[in-house]
Amino acid sequence: MLSLQSPLSQDLPPFLLLLSLVGCFLLLGELLTRKFSVSPLVVRKVLHLCMGVVTFFMPAYFHSNFYPAIAALLFMGLGAFSLKAGLLKALHGEPAESTNDEEAGPVVSYGPVLFPLAFLLLVLALWDSHIWIVQVAMLVMGVGDALAALVGKASGSSHIEHMTRSPKTVPGSLAMFVSSLVIISLSLFLFQGAFSGGLVGHPLWEILALALLLALLATAVEALLSSGFDNLFIPASIAYPLYLIDVNGMVTLESFLIGGLFALLLALFSIKVKFLNNSGATATFLLGTNIFGVGGLVWTVPLLTFYLLSSVLSKLGRKRKAKFDLVFEKGSQRDAGQVYANGGVAWIMMVAFSLTKDPYIFFAYLGTLAAVQADTWATEIGTMWPNAKARLITNFRNVPVGTSGGVSIPGTSASFFGSLLICSSSVLMNVKWINQVGIIQSLLVIGMAGLISSLVDSFFGATFQAQYFDPIREKVTERTHSIAPDGSKVKNERIKGYDFVNNDLVNTLCAISGSVVAYFVVQNLATF
Repeated sequence: MLSLQSPLSQDLPPFLLLLSLVGCFLLLGELLTRKFSVSPLVVRKVLHLCMGVVTFFMPAYFHSNFYPAIAALLFMGLGAFSLKAGLLKALHGEPAESTNDEEAGPVVSYGPVLFPLAFLLLVLALWDSHIWIVQVAMLVMGVGDALAALVGKASGSSHIEHMTRSPKTVPGSLAMFVSSLVIISLSLFLFQGAFSGGLVGHPLWEILALALLLALLATAVEALLSSGFDNLFIPASIAYPLYLIDVNGMVTLESFLIGGLFALLLALFSIKVKFLNNSGATATFLLGTNIFGVGGLVWTVPLLTFYLLSSVLSKLGRKRKAKFDLVFEKGSQRDAGQVYANGGVAWIMMVAFSLTKDPYIFFAYLGTLAAVQADTWATEIGTMWPNAKARLITNFRNVPVGTSGGVSIPGTSASFFGSLLICSSSVLMNVKWINQVGIIQSLLVIGMAGLISSLVDSFFGATFQAQYFDPIREKVTERTHSIAPDGSKVKNERIKGYDFVNNDLVNTLCAISGSVVAYFVVQNLATF
Protein backbone atom coordinates (compact mmCIF):
# COMPACT_ATOMS: atom_id res chain seq x y z
CA MET A 1 0.00 0.00 0.00
CA LEU A 2 1.29 3.47 -0.87
CA SER A 3 1.73 5.81 2.08
CA LEU A 4 3.27 9.25 2.57
CA GLN A 5 4.78 9.86 5.98
CA SER A 6 4.86 13.13 7.87
CA PRO A 7 7.74 15.55 7.21
CA LEU A 8 10.53 15.71 9.77
CA SER A 9 12.50 18.87 10.45
CA GLN A 10 15.86 17.08 10.39
CA ASP A 11 15.15 16.00 6.79
CA LEU A 12 14.91 19.55 5.45
CA PRO A 13 18.69 20.25 5.18
CA PRO A 14 19.43 17.06 3.19
CA PHE A 15 16.41 17.85 0.99
CA LEU A 16 17.81 21.27 0.11
CA LEU A 17 21.24 19.71 -0.41
CA LEU A 18 19.68 17.13 -2.77
CA LEU A 19 17.98 19.82 -4.86
CA SER A 20 21.24 21.75 -5.08
CA LEU A 21 23.22 18.67 -6.06
CA VAL A 22 20.82 17.66 -8.84
CA GLY A 23 20.68 21.27 -10.02
CA CYS A 24 24.46 21.30 -10.33
CA PHE A 25 24.35 18.03 -12.28
CA LEU A 26 21.86 19.50 -14.74
CA LEU A 27 23.74 22.79 -15.17
CA LEU A 28 27.00 20.93 -15.74
CA GLY A 29 25.26 18.69 -18.27
CA GLU A 30 23.87 21.67 -20.17
CA LEU A 31 27.30 23.33 -20.16
CA LEU A 32 28.99 20.23 -21.57
CA THR A 33 26.28 19.76 -24.18
CA ARG A 34 25.89 23.34 -25.40
CA LYS A 35 29.37 24.86 -24.91
CA PHE A 36 31.70 21.90 -25.39
CA SER A 37 29.58 19.88 -27.87
CA VAL A 38 29.69 16.72 -25.78
CA SER A 39 27.25 14.09 -27.07
CA PRO A 40 23.82 14.55 -25.44
CA LEU A 41 23.58 10.76 -25.16
CA VAL A 42 26.81 10.56 -23.16
CA VAL A 43 25.85 13.47 -20.92
CA ARG A 44 22.36 12.10 -20.33
CA LYS A 45 23.59 8.63 -19.47
CA VAL A 46 26.26 9.96 -17.09
CA LEU A 47 23.52 11.98 -15.36
CA HIS A 48 21.41 8.82 -15.32
CA LEU A 49 24.23 6.89 -13.63
CA CYS A 50 24.83 9.65 -11.07
CA MET A 51 21.16 9.78 -10.14
CA GLY A 52 21.12 6.02 -9.65
CA VAL A 53 23.96 6.38 -7.15
CA VAL A 54 22.26 9.35 -5.44
CA THR A 55 18.98 7.44 -4.97
CA PHE A 56 20.92 4.49 -3.52
CA PHE A 57 22.36 6.64 -0.72
CA MET A 58 19.26 8.79 -0.07
CA PRO A 59 17.79 6.56 2.70
CA ALA A 60 20.94 7.17 4.75
CA TYR A 61 20.11 10.88 4.97
CA PHE A 62 16.30 10.86 5.30
CA HIS A 63 14.26 9.50 8.19
CA SER A 64 10.87 9.88 6.47
CA ASN A 65 9.80 9.33 2.88
CA PHE A 66 8.12 12.76 2.72
CA TYR A 67 10.98 14.81 1.29
CA PRO A 68 12.24 12.06 -1.06
CA ALA A 69 8.70 11.85 -2.44
CA ILE A 70 8.50 15.64 -2.82
CA ALA A 71 11.86 15.64 -4.61
CA ALA A 72 10.62 12.96 -6.98
CA LEU A 73 7.51 15.00 -7.75
CA LEU A 74 9.58 18.11 -8.43
CA PHE A 75 11.92 16.25 -10.79
CA MET A 76 8.94 14.67 -12.55
CA GLY A 77 7.52 18.14 -13.13
CA LEU A 78 10.87 19.43 -14.37
CA GLY A 79 11.24 16.49 -16.73
CA ALA A 80 7.73 16.94 -18.12
CA PHE A 81 8.22 20.69 -18.59
CA SER A 82 11.58 20.16 -20.26
CA LEU A 83 10.07 17.55 -22.57
CA LYS A 84 7.27 19.92 -23.55
CA ALA A 85 9.39 23.06 -23.93
CA GLY A 86 12.66 21.50 -25.09
CA LEU A 87 14.38 23.27 -22.21
CA LEU A 88 17.18 20.92 -21.17
CA LYS A 89 19.14 19.44 -24.04
CA ALA A 90 21.06 17.22 -21.62
CA LEU A 91 17.79 15.46 -20.74
CA HIS A 92 16.09 15.22 -24.11
CA GLY A 93 18.74 15.55 -26.81
CA GLU A 94 18.86 13.00 -29.60
CA PRO A 95 19.14 10.11 -29.61
CA ALA A 96 16.26 9.41 -27.28
CA GLU A 97 16.40 7.72 -23.91
CA SER A 98 16.31 3.98 -23.41
CA THR A 99 18.65 2.72 -26.11
CA ASN A 100 21.89 0.83 -25.84
CA ASP A 101 22.81 2.32 -29.19
CA GLU A 102 21.80 5.30 -31.28
CA GLU A 103 18.20 5.66 -32.39
CA ALA A 104 17.30 4.98 -36.01
CA GLY A 105 15.13 8.07 -35.95
CA PRO A 106 13.72 10.67 -33.58
CA VAL A 107 11.75 9.09 -30.76
CA VAL A 108 10.19 10.92 -27.85
CA SER A 109 11.77 9.89 -24.56
CA TYR A 110 9.81 9.92 -21.32
CA GLY A 111 12.79 8.74 -19.28
CA PRO A 112 13.31 11.98 -17.30
CA VAL A 113 9.69 11.71 -16.16
CA LEU A 114 9.57 7.96 -15.56
CA PHE A 115 12.84 7.78 -13.59
CA PRO A 116 11.52 9.92 -10.70
CA LEU A 117 8.09 8.27 -11.04
CA ALA A 118 9.64 4.85 -10.43
CA PHE A 119 11.46 6.20 -7.37
CA LEU A 120 8.29 7.89 -6.09
CA LEU A 121 6.22 4.72 -6.28
CA LEU A 122 8.89 2.63 -4.61
CA VAL A 123 9.52 5.00 -1.69
CA LEU A 124 5.78 5.30 -1.08
CA ALA A 125 5.42 1.51 -1.01
CA LEU A 126 8.64 0.23 0.52
CA TRP A 127 10.09 2.85 2.87
CA ASP A 128 11.28 1.88 6.37
CA SER A 129 12.17 -1.82 6.72
CA HIS A 130 12.03 -2.58 2.99
CA ILE A 131 13.90 0.45 1.70
CA TRP A 132 16.82 -1.81 0.74
CA ILE A 133 14.68 -3.12 -2.13
CA VAL A 134 14.28 0.43 -3.42
CA GLN A 135 18.03 1.00 -3.21
CA VAL A 136 18.89 -2.15 -5.17
CA ALA A 137 16.23 -1.54 -7.84
CA MET A 138 17.17 2.09 -8.47
CA LEU A 139 20.91 1.41 -8.53
CA VAL A 140 20.48 -1.35 -11.13
CA MET A 141 18.39 0.95 -13.28
CA GLY A 142 20.69 3.96 -12.90
CA VAL A 143 23.99 2.20 -13.49
CA GLY A 144 23.02 -0.74 -15.68
CA ASP A 145 20.87 1.17 -18.14
CA ALA A 146 23.50 3.91 -18.49
CA LEU A 147 26.30 1.43 -19.16
CA ALA A 148 24.15 -0.43 -21.69
CA ALA A 149 23.71 2.77 -23.70
CA LEU A 150 27.33 3.91 -23.46
CA VAL A 151 28.84 0.51 -24.26
CA GLY A 152 26.33 -0.06 -27.05
CA LYS A 153 27.20 3.28 -28.64
CA ALA A 154 30.96 2.77 -28.28
CA SER A 155 30.95 -0.78 -29.65
CA GLY A 156 29.54 0.10 -33.06
CA SER A 157 28.16 -3.43 -33.26
CA SER A 158 25.25 -4.47 -35.43
CA HIS A 159 21.81 -4.33 -33.88
CA ILE A 160 19.90 -7.30 -32.51
CA GLU A 161 17.26 -8.14 -35.12
CA HIS A 162 13.53 -8.00 -34.39
CA MET A 163 13.84 -6.48 -30.93
CA THR A 164 12.56 -2.88 -30.67
CA ARG A 165 12.42 0.32 -32.64
CA SER A 166 15.30 1.51 -30.45
CA PRO A 167 18.26 -0.50 -31.75
CA LYS A 168 19.97 -2.78 -29.22
CA THR A 169 23.41 -4.36 -29.43
CA VAL A 170 24.88 -7.49 -27.89
CA PRO A 171 27.72 -5.59 -26.13
CA GLY A 172 25.23 -3.10 -24.71
CA SER A 173 22.94 -5.83 -23.37
CA LEU A 174 25.96 -7.72 -22.03
CA ALA A 175 27.06 -4.59 -20.16
CA MET A 176 23.56 -4.30 -18.69
CA PHE A 177 23.62 -7.93 -17.58
CA VAL A 178 27.10 -7.93 -16.03
CA SER A 179 26.62 -4.65 -14.16
CA SER A 180 23.19 -5.74 -12.91
CA LEU A 181 24.54 -9.10 -11.76
CA VAL A 182 27.39 -7.48 -9.82
CA ILE A 183 25.12 -4.85 -8.21
CA ILE A 184 22.40 -7.32 -7.22
CA SER A 185 24.85 -9.94 -5.91
CA LEU A 186 26.75 -7.45 -3.75
CA SER A 187 23.53 -5.83 -2.55
CA LEU A 188 21.95 -9.13 -1.48
CA PHE A 189 25.00 -9.81 0.69
CA LEU A 190 25.20 -6.23 1.97
CA PHE A 191 21.53 -6.16 3.01
CA GLN A 192 21.28 -9.66 4.53
CA GLY A 193 20.51 -8.15 7.90
CA ALA A 194 17.46 -6.38 6.45
CA PHE A 195 15.84 -9.57 5.14
CA SER A 196 12.54 -10.15 6.91
CA GLY A 197 11.06 -13.36 5.51
CA GLY A 198 11.53 -15.55 2.47
CA LEU A 199 15.17 -14.68 1.81
CA VAL A 200 16.38 -15.60 5.30
CA GLY A 201 18.52 -18.71 5.72
CA HIS A 202 19.10 -19.66 2.09
CA PRO A 203 22.45 -21.09 0.94
CA LEU A 204 24.90 -19.01 -1.06
CA TRP A 205 24.19 -20.69 -4.39
CA GLU A 206 20.46 -19.88 -4.18
CA ILE A 207 21.15 -16.21 -3.45
CA LEU A 208 23.54 -16.08 -6.41
CA ALA A 209 20.97 -17.85 -8.60
CA LEU A 210 18.40 -15.22 -7.62
CA ALA A 211 20.86 -12.46 -8.51
CA LEU A 212 21.46 -14.14 -11.87
CA LEU A 213 17.74 -14.41 -12.64
CA LEU A 214 17.03 -10.82 -11.59
CA ALA A 215 19.92 -9.60 -13.77
CA LEU A 216 18.44 -11.51 -16.72
CA LEU A 217 15.03 -9.94 -16.08
CA ALA A 218 16.47 -6.43 -15.91
CA THR A 219 18.48 -7.02 -19.11
CA ALA A 220 15.41 -8.34 -20.91
CA VAL A 221 13.41 -5.27 -19.90
CA GLU A 222 16.17 -2.92 -21.08
CA ALA A 223 16.45 -4.76 -24.40
CA LEU A 224 12.72 -4.82 -25.00
CA LEU A 225 11.55 -1.34 -24.03
CA SER A 226 12.25 2.04 -25.60
CA SER A 227 11.23 5.69 -25.23
CA GLY A 228 12.37 5.68 -21.61
CA PHE A 229 9.84 3.13 -20.36
CA ASP A 230 12.65 0.92 -19.13
CA ASN A 231 13.26 3.62 -16.49
CA LEU A 232 9.98 2.55 -14.92
CA PHE A 233 10.00 -1.19 -15.54
CA ILE A 234 13.63 -2.07 -14.76
CA PRO A 235 13.14 -1.08 -11.08
CA ALA A 236 9.81 -2.93 -11.09
CA SER A 237 11.45 -6.09 -12.46
CA ILE A 238 13.81 -6.07 -9.47
CA ALA A 239 11.59 -4.76 -6.67
CA TYR A 240 8.48 -6.85 -7.41
CA PRO A 241 10.11 -10.32 -7.11
CA LEU A 242 12.14 -9.29 -4.05
CA TYR A 243 8.97 -7.99 -2.39
CA LEU A 244 6.99 -11.16 -3.15
CA ILE A 245 9.74 -13.46 -1.92
CA ASP A 246 10.95 -11.64 1.20
CA VAL A 247 7.95 -9.58 2.31
CA ASN A 248 4.69 -10.75 0.76
CA GLY A 249 5.32 -14.49 1.13
CA MET A 250 3.37 -15.22 -2.06
CA VAL A 251 6.21 -17.23 -3.56
CA THR A 252 9.22 -19.15 -2.30
CA LEU A 253 12.71 -18.51 -3.61
CA GLU A 254 12.96 -22.05 -4.96
CA SER A 255 9.71 -21.89 -6.94
CA PHE A 256 10.63 -18.50 -8.39
CA LEU A 257 13.99 -19.82 -9.57
CA ILE A 258 12.39 -22.92 -11.12
CA GLY A 259 9.77 -20.78 -12.85
CA GLY A 260 12.42 -18.46 -14.25
CA LEU A 261 14.47 -21.38 -15.57
CA PHE A 262 11.42 -22.92 -17.21
CA ALA A 263 10.46 -19.58 -18.79
CA LEU A 264 13.99 -19.15 -20.16
CA LEU A 265 13.98 -22.64 -21.68
CA LEU A 266 10.54 -22.03 -23.20
CA ALA A 267 11.74 -18.77 -24.76
CA LEU A 268 14.82 -20.45 -26.25
CA PHE A 269 12.70 -23.34 -27.54
CA SER A 270 10.25 -20.90 -29.11
CA ILE A 271 13.04 -19.22 -31.08
CA LYS A 272 14.42 -22.59 -32.16
CA VAL A 273 11.10 -23.78 -33.61
CA LYS A 274 10.25 -20.27 -34.88
CA PHE A 275 7.13 -19.80 -32.78
CA LEU A 276 8.55 -16.42 -31.71
CA ASN A 277 11.10 -13.90 -32.94
CA ASN A 278 13.67 -12.29 -30.64
CA SER A 279 11.32 -9.70 -29.16
CA GLY A 280 8.54 -12.26 -28.71
CA ALA A 281 10.86 -14.68 -26.94
CA THR A 282 12.17 -11.94 -24.64
CA ALA A 283 8.63 -10.89 -23.73
CA THR A 284 7.70 -14.54 -23.14
CA PHE A 285 10.64 -14.95 -20.77
CA LEU A 286 9.45 -11.97 -18.73
CA LEU A 287 5.81 -13.05 -18.73
CA GLY A 288 6.64 -16.68 -18.07
CA THR A 289 8.95 -15.94 -15.15
CA ASN A 290 6.16 -14.00 -13.48
CA ILE A 291 3.40 -16.52 -14.09
CA PHE A 292 5.43 -19.74 -13.74
CA GLY A 293 7.54 -18.49 -10.84
CA VAL A 294 4.77 -16.77 -8.87
CA GLY A 295 1.63 -18.68 -9.82
CA GLY A 296 2.98 -22.22 -9.87
CA LEU A 297 1.33 -25.04 -11.80
CA VAL A 298 -2.20 -23.79 -11.15
CA TRP A 299 -1.50 -20.66 -13.21
CA THR A 300 1.09 -22.19 -15.53
CA VAL A 301 -0.94 -25.03 -17.06
CA PRO A 302 -3.72 -22.82 -18.56
CA LEU A 303 -1.11 -20.48 -20.06
CA LEU A 304 0.85 -23.38 -21.55
CA THR A 305 -2.39 -24.82 -22.89
CA PHE A 306 -3.01 -21.61 -24.82
CA TYR A 307 0.59 -21.14 -25.87
CA LEU A 308 1.35 -24.63 -27.13
CA LEU A 309 -2.00 -25.38 -28.77
CA SER A 310 -2.25 -22.00 -30.48
CA SER A 311 1.39 -22.04 -31.59
CA VAL A 312 1.06 -25.51 -33.11
CA LEU A 313 -2.25 -24.60 -34.72
CA SER A 314 -0.71 -21.52 -36.32
CA LYS A 315 1.88 -23.78 -37.98
CA LEU A 316 -0.65 -26.28 -39.34
CA GLY A 317 -2.26 -25.92 -42.74
CA ARG A 318 0.54 -23.59 -43.81
CA LYS A 319 -0.04 -24.13 -47.52
CA ARG A 320 -3.76 -23.49 -47.24
CA LYS A 321 -3.16 -20.34 -45.18
CA ALA A 322 -0.32 -19.03 -47.35
CA LYS A 323 -2.72 -16.92 -49.40
CA PHE A 324 -3.56 -14.91 -46.25
CA ASP A 325 0.08 -14.04 -45.42
CA LEU A 326 -0.18 -10.68 -47.16
CA VAL A 327 -3.62 -9.97 -45.69
CA PHE A 328 -2.83 -10.35 -42.00
CA GLU A 329 -0.67 -7.69 -40.37
CA LYS A 330 1.83 -10.23 -39.03
CA GLY A 331 2.90 -13.78 -39.78
CA SER A 332 2.81 -16.92 -37.63
CA GLN A 333 6.10 -16.06 -35.87
CA ARG A 334 4.89 -13.89 -33.00
CA ASP A 335 6.66 -10.74 -31.82
CA ALA A 336 6.56 -8.88 -28.49
CA GLY A 337 3.48 -6.90 -29.52
CA GLN A 338 1.54 -10.10 -30.05
CA VAL A 339 2.79 -11.56 -26.78
CA TYR A 340 1.61 -8.42 -24.95
CA ALA A 341 -1.73 -8.47 -26.80
CA ASN A 342 -2.36 -12.14 -26.08
CA GLY A 343 -0.73 -12.48 -22.68
CA GLY A 344 -0.43 -8.98 -21.27
CA VAL A 345 -3.80 -8.97 -19.52
CA ALA A 346 -3.10 -12.42 -18.06
CA TRP A 347 0.23 -11.03 -16.83
CA ILE A 348 -1.57 -8.13 -15.13
CA MET A 349 -4.05 -10.56 -13.55
CA MET A 350 -1.15 -12.55 -12.08
CA VAL A 351 0.42 -9.41 -10.62
CA ALA A 352 -2.95 -8.26 -9.23
CA PHE A 353 -3.59 -11.63 -7.60
CA SER A 354 -0.11 -11.76 -6.07
CA LEU A 355 -0.75 -8.43 -4.36
CA THR A 356 -4.42 -8.94 -3.37
CA LYS A 357 -4.98 -12.74 -3.30
CA ASP A 358 -8.49 -12.18 -4.67
CA PRO A 359 -9.68 -15.60 -6.02
CA TYR A 360 -12.06 -13.98 -8.50
CA ILE A 361 -8.97 -12.73 -10.35
CA PHE A 362 -8.11 -16.34 -11.18
CA PHE A 363 -11.31 -16.59 -13.20
CA ALA A 364 -10.50 -13.29 -14.87
CA TYR A 365 -7.14 -14.88 -15.75
CA LEU A 366 -8.87 -17.90 -17.28
CA GLY A 367 -11.29 -15.56 -19.06
CA THR A 368 -8.54 -13.57 -20.76
CA LEU A 369 -6.71 -16.74 -21.84
CA ALA A 370 -9.97 -18.15 -23.15
CA ALA A 371 -10.51 -14.92 -25.08
CA VAL A 372 -7.17 -14.99 -26.88
CA GLN A 373 -7.45 -18.74 -27.42
CA ALA A 374 -10.92 -18.25 -28.92
CA ASP A 375 -9.70 -15.46 -31.20
CA THR A 376 -6.67 -17.46 -32.35
CA TRP A 377 -8.65 -20.62 -32.98
CA ALA A 378 -11.41 -18.74 -34.80
CA THR A 379 -8.84 -17.23 -37.15
CA GLU A 380 -6.77 -20.36 -37.67
CA ILE A 381 -9.68 -22.81 -38.10
CA GLY A 382 -11.70 -20.31 -40.12
CA THR A 383 -8.90 -19.85 -42.65
CA MET A 384 -7.96 -23.55 -42.79
CA TRP A 385 -11.49 -24.91 -43.13
CA PRO A 386 -12.25 -26.02 -46.72
CA ASN A 387 -14.76 -23.80 -48.52
CA ALA A 388 -15.70 -21.88 -45.39
CA LYS A 389 -18.12 -18.97 -45.82
CA ALA A 390 -17.55 -15.79 -43.83
CA ARG A 391 -19.91 -12.92 -43.10
CA LEU A 392 -19.14 -9.48 -41.72
CA ILE A 393 -20.31 -9.33 -38.11
CA THR A 394 -21.87 -5.87 -38.47
CA ASN A 395 -24.17 -6.47 -41.47
CA PHE A 396 -23.79 -10.20 -42.26
CA ARG A 397 -22.71 -9.55 -45.81
CA ASN A 398 -20.50 -12.17 -47.44
CA VAL A 399 -16.80 -11.30 -47.20
CA PRO A 400 -13.63 -13.22 -48.12
CA VAL A 401 -12.37 -15.54 -45.41
CA GLY A 402 -9.65 -13.78 -43.44
CA THR A 403 -11.30 -10.34 -43.60
CA SER A 404 -11.10 -8.41 -40.32
CA GLY A 405 -14.53 -8.62 -38.72
CA GLY A 406 -15.56 -11.69 -40.69
CA VAL A 407 -17.11 -14.63 -38.83
CA SER A 408 -17.83 -18.17 -39.95
CA ILE A 409 -19.53 -21.20 -38.44
CA PRO A 410 -16.31 -23.27 -38.27
CA GLY A 411 -14.36 -20.36 -36.78
CA THR A 412 -17.02 -19.47 -34.21
CA SER A 413 -17.42 -23.11 -33.18
CA ALA A 414 -13.66 -23.42 -32.80
CA SER A 415 -13.55 -20.32 -30.60
CA PHE A 416 -15.98 -21.88 -28.10
CA PHE A 417 -14.20 -25.24 -28.13
CA GLY A 418 -10.82 -23.58 -27.64
CA SER A 419 -12.16 -21.65 -24.65
CA LEU A 420 -13.41 -24.85 -23.04
CA LEU A 421 -9.93 -26.32 -23.28
CA ILE A 422 -8.54 -23.44 -21.20
CA CYS A 423 -10.96 -24.12 -18.36
CA SER A 424 -10.57 -27.88 -18.77
CA SER A 425 -6.85 -27.55 -18.08
CA SER A 426 -7.71 -25.98 -14.71
CA VAL A 427 -10.26 -28.70 -14.02
CA LEU A 428 -7.53 -31.29 -14.55
CA MET A 429 -5.36 -29.40 -12.06
CA ASN A 430 -8.15 -29.79 -9.48
CA VAL A 431 -8.17 -26.07 -8.67
CA LYS A 432 -10.16 -25.54 -5.50
CA TRP A 433 -11.91 -22.42 -6.78
CA ILE A 434 -13.17 -24.32 -9.84
CA ASN A 435 -14.63 -26.97 -7.57
CA GLN A 436 -16.28 -24.35 -5.37
CA VAL A 437 -18.01 -22.67 -8.31
CA GLY A 438 -18.79 -26.02 -9.94
CA ILE A 439 -17.06 -27.68 -12.87
CA ILE A 440 -19.99 -27.36 -15.31
CA GLN A 441 -20.66 -23.74 -14.31
CA SER A 442 -16.96 -22.87 -14.65
CA LEU A 443 -16.76 -24.46 -18.09
CA LEU A 444 -19.81 -22.55 -19.27
CA VAL A 445 -18.58 -19.23 -17.85
CA ILE A 446 -15.11 -19.48 -19.35
CA GLY A 447 -16.43 -20.93 -22.61
CA MET A 448 -18.92 -18.10 -23.04
CA ALA A 449 -16.34 -15.51 -21.98
CA GLY A 450 -14.09 -16.72 -24.79
CA LEU A 451 -16.89 -16.85 -27.34
CA ILE A 452 -18.20 -13.37 -26.48
CA SER A 453 -14.68 -11.96 -26.57
CA SER A 454 -13.98 -13.41 -30.00
CA LEU A 455 -17.15 -11.67 -31.25
CA VAL A 456 -15.95 -8.44 -29.61
CA ASP A 457 -12.69 -8.88 -31.49
CA SER A 458 -14.60 -9.33 -34.75
CA PHE A 459 -16.71 -6.24 -34.07
CA PHE A 460 -13.68 -4.02 -33.51
CA GLY A 461 -11.99 -5.61 -36.48
CA ALA A 462 -14.97 -4.72 -38.67
CA THR A 463 -15.44 -1.17 -37.41
CA PHE A 464 -12.33 0.46 -35.92
CA GLN A 465 -9.35 -1.61 -37.04
CA ALA A 466 -7.37 0.00 -39.85
CA GLN A 467 -7.55 -1.71 -43.23
CA TYR A 468 -5.56 -0.72 -46.28
CA PHE A 469 -5.62 -1.26 -50.02
CA ASP A 470 -2.55 -2.92 -51.48
CA PRO A 471 -2.12 -1.35 -54.96
CA ILE A 472 0.43 -3.94 -56.02
CA ARG A 473 -1.71 -7.02 -55.45
CA GLU A 474 -5.02 -5.14 -55.54
CA LYS A 475 -6.19 -6.60 -52.24
CA VAL A 476 -7.46 -5.33 -48.90
CA THR A 477 -4.86 -5.89 -46.17
CA GLU A 478 -4.03 -5.04 -42.55
CA ARG A 479 -0.48 -4.07 -43.55
CA THR A 480 0.49 -0.43 -43.85
CA HIS A 481 3.09 -1.08 -46.55
CA SER A 482 3.68 -3.57 -49.34
CA ILE A 483 6.82 -4.69 -51.10
CA ALA A 484 6.98 -4.08 -54.85
CA PRO A 485 8.59 -6.60 -57.23
CA ASP A 486 11.73 -4.43 -57.33
CA GLY A 487 12.05 -4.62 -53.55
CA SER A 488 10.91 -1.08 -52.81
CA LYS A 489 8.42 -0.34 -50.03
CA VAL A 490 5.05 1.05 -51.13
CA LYS A 491 2.65 2.74 -48.71
CA ASN A 492 -0.84 1.28 -48.75
CA GLU A 493 -3.90 3.54 -48.72
CA ARG A 494 -6.11 3.36 -45.63
CA ILE A 495 -9.69 2.66 -46.67
CA LYS A 496 -11.35 2.25 -43.25
CA GLY A 497 -10.72 2.39 -39.53
CA TYR A 498 -8.06 4.32 -37.65
CA ASP A 499 -4.30 4.03 -38.12
CA PHE A 500 -3.63 3.50 -34.40
CA VAL A 501 -6.12 0.61 -34.15
CA ASN A 502 -4.05 -2.33 -35.34
CA ASN A 503 -4.48 -6.05 -34.79
CA ASP A 504 -2.51 -6.02 -31.52
CA LEU A 505 -4.81 -3.37 -30.02
CA VAL A 506 -7.91 -5.26 -31.11
CA ASN A 507 -6.52 -8.46 -29.58
CA THR A 508 -5.84 -6.58 -26.34
CA LEU A 509 -9.45 -5.36 -26.21
CA CYS A 510 -10.55 -8.93 -26.82
CA ALA A 511 -8.39 -10.13 -23.92
CA ILE A 512 -9.75 -7.43 -21.60
CA SER A 513 -13.35 -8.29 -22.45
CA GLY A 514 -12.75 -11.95 -21.59
CA SER A 515 -11.36 -11.13 -18.17
CA VAL A 516 -14.18 -8.67 -17.41
CA VAL A 517 -16.94 -11.13 -18.38
CA ALA A 518 -15.45 -13.98 -16.36
CA TYR A 519 -14.71 -11.85 -13.30
CA PHE A 520 -18.17 -10.34 -12.90
CA VAL A 521 -20.14 -13.47 -13.82
CA VAL A 522 -18.26 -15.60 -11.30
CA GLN A 523 -18.82 -12.95 -8.62
CA ASN A 524 -22.55 -13.63 -9.01
CA LEU A 525 -22.10 -17.40 -8.81
CA ALA A 526 -19.87 -17.88 -5.79
CA THR A 527 -18.61 -16.32 -2.60
CA PHE A 528 -15.14 -17.45 -1.57
